[in-house]
Amino acid sequence: MSRSRNAVPDDSSRRRALIAPDAFKGTAGAPSVAGAMALGARRAGWECDLCPLSDGGEGFAEVLAAVPGPTGALAGAWHETAVTGPLGGPVTARWWLADGVAVVEAAAASGLPLAGGARGNDPVGASSRGTGELVVAAASAGASRVLVGVGGSATTDGGRGAIEAIEQSGGLGGTEVVVACDVETRFVEAAEHFGPQKGATPDQVVELRARLEALAVELRARYGVEVAGLPGGGAAGGLAGGLAALGARLVPGFGVVADAVRLTDRLARADVVVTGEGRLDATSWSGKVVGSVVAAGGVAGVPVLVVVGAVGPGGMSGRVGAEVVVRSLTDRFGEARALADPAACVEVVVADALGELWGEEPAR
Repeated sequence: MSRSRNAVPDDSSRRRALIAPDAFKGTAGAPSVAGAMALGARRAGWECDLCPLSDGGEGFAEVLAAVPGPTGALAGAWHETAVTGPLGGPVTARWWLADGVAVVEAAAASGLPLAGGARGNDPVGASSRGTGELVVAAASAGASRVLVGVGGSATTDGGRGAIEAIEQSGGLGGTEVVVACDVETRFVEAAEHFGPQKGATPDQVVELRARLEALAVELRARYGVEVAGLPGGGAAGGLAGGLAALGARLVPGFGVVADAVRLTDRLARADVVVTGEGRLDATSWSGKVVGSVVAAGGVAGVPVLVVVGAVGPGGMSGRVGAEVVVRSLTDRFGEARALADPAACVEVVVADALGELWGEEPAR
């Protein structure tokens, strides 16, 4: 039986909040958001377990790098590598290496912010080459396994740039590559699903789709891999499918992180979960952090507070109800303040909402 959000716990020791947000893309990373949520929860009288999350997008490496090793200490190190940015210029990308496992992000090498956002991007010309160069750098540094988080890219090149960089280096060799996908979009569908977000006009979307269709045929002929129907193959504009053609394995990014942070065990000790992201929309309910946390909370019988920067189309179409409460920073403070100071806004909203959740006066 789920725990009623209005039931007052028998003693204060049960008032435990699991703080498990994604990044607020473009404004605050997941650890920063988690810290602000915890401040608000403590103001409302809650104990907190901080558990920042990622689904493979921006902050994927940062979240995994914060997970202690078997000895309880962080056993790895950050590295920086100069790679080719999405529009061809040089960028310096940071990645993590621990115990032979590297964690790299497409966002760090081929990310949309590196192209100046959708307005500054060249959606047809943007290349994933830099992400391939990061994979090569990690393998050269001794990584036997490379986790690639592919969210937040500027590209819809089907991974051609990354493939070229890896092939020119001599291939993957014995390095295992695991791609952490934040969507289940198919390879060719990436044009319609993500092209407009990356600045593509309707005519460019048509061009991108035709290019992905041709590339899928080429990859099948060259590598014997059918990427067109591969779930998640369209992640990062087809980068996931391109890497799959080289032998990479595609997995849900949220699952990788959830396993690493022992989310199920921590949920079992929580009386409420606080999660969130920058924009709640229809995509949030399919493989993303918020939708996955809400689903996990439902299984565990734990109510969920979702704090978001704003609510977009389809955002309230997921499992929202008595056990899942959504609060928007934009609705409470207006867009300008929500974007300018998200941490302070998050703190206030969480403090007030948790007070309301337990039938108490909001903390001030």
